[in-house]
Amino acid sequence: MTRIDAKFADLKAQGKKAFVAYVMAGDPDFDTSLEVVKGLPGAGVDVIELGLPFTDPMADGPAIQLAGQRALEAGMTLDRTLEMAREFRKGDNTTPIVMMGYYNPIYSRGVDLFLEQAKEAGIDGLIIVDLPPEEDDELCIPAQKAGLNFIRLATPTTDDKRLPKVLQNTSGFVYYVSITGITGAAQAQATDVAPEVARIKAKTELPVIVGFGVRTPEIAQNIASVADGCVVGSAIVAELASGKPVSEVLAFVKSLADGAHRA
Repeated sequence: MTRIDAKFADLKAQGKKAFVAYVMAGDPDFDTSLEVVKGLPGAGVDVIELGLPFTDPMADGPAIQLAGQRALEAGMTLDRTLEMAREFRKGDNTTPIVMMGYYNPIYSRGVDLFLEQAKEAGIDGLIIVDLPPEEDDELCIPAQKAGLNFIRLATPTTDDKRLPKVLQNTSGFVYYVSITGITGAAQAQATDVAPEVARIKAKTELPVIVGFGVRTPEIAQNIASVADGCVVGSAIVAELASGKPVSEVLAFVKSLADGAHRA
């Protein structure tokens, strides 16, 4: 059982929904980013998604694209991202960390070496948005053999024919993308999301977590009420980009977490 599995089992036992927060590793710099990441559990975050900066983030909207650029310009690398996870683990051995990004840096490192390093650093799962199920032998299956969850995205365009393929080797949780398009593009609507979550849950025992378009405590509560939890990324990244102190960013995160946990 991974930390992700344990976390969702614990939340289920408490009758609570999950709040997942995404931050870009190294944005705006290593030290500030690490301070934010270390503060997330205390702000009510159940699972941390740690963005791996990449030069061509095709699924991301402007907020996360710019965060990646800032991180890269500040010297963030795959090694530094793993170092951030290691530093976090010195004080927290229970909060799951999911590394989210693109395949190129992992491919360049070499899958076996990357998985060994990720496991050692305390990474629990991977979301690699540009690897479809047809490429499961590349990373998904090796990751699961190494003891990491491989979390797949389902979208509004994942029809009933495609869904079983998407779910086939997924573990940890299913990330349902609430809107078509890029991150931060539109507002998620619970009325649209609810039937899609129900459709996915009819095909899997895994928790279904909804992301994209969740920006306020009210939306977090509404979306979490029709799923097993929600993810917020762009809104948190934008708070950090505005130059607010870490304490204010974490206060904003706590308001979102409180919203999700009210569901």
